[in-house]
Amino acid sequence: MHQAHVSALEAKHAGLEARIIEETQRPMPDATTLNRLKKEKLRIKEEIAGLH
Repeated sequence: MHQAHVSALEAKHAGLEARIIEETQRPMPDATTLNRLKKEKLRIKEEIAGLH
């Protein structure tokens, strides 16, 4: 169960990274969206670190 939860968080983290890259490559990136995605990515990273 523990490893499955970590794997799910890592997959979500990777998905957020892909969305951040996609947003930054747009002609006019939305700063609000980028900040929200980055905060969520950081929260997940901290949760993963807390589980190890």
